[in-house]
Amino acid sequence: MRKILLVLIFTLISLTTFADGHLTEDQKKKTIECAGIYYANSMIPQAELELDKIVHSFAAKKFLSSYLVKEGLNEDNLNKELIKIVDVRYGKPYEENTTKECDSFIYKLIPNSKSEIDKLVKSGIY
Repeated sequence: MRKILLVLIFTLISLTTFADGHLTEDQKKKTIECAGIYYANSMIPQAELELDKIVHSFAAKKFLSSYLVKEGLNEDNLNKELIKIVDVRYGKPYEENTTKECDSFIYKLIPNSKSEIDKLVKSGIY
């Protein structure tokens, strides 16, 4: 009986920790990578990429940056990591599949992220 109780307590603690939104190191790395991809996409000139994709990228980058800071990442370190990613991707064409993979990853990882990003897009504040 004690073992069952301990397992239940451990499970509840684990679920609570995950539900609170705490990210694993791998999830943080992937989230930072996606934020950098969105950031680089937002710098593609409108003549080369549809405006709605640029706006989505601005909003997603802003949302993820705020989210990561709330998760405990130092803003200066986050910005350094984002710049590294942008340096690699800057000047390269938009990658539809890579962006869709990031969208899928973020929408699954962070509850209500799709609606929050959509709100930013519609608000015009990015």
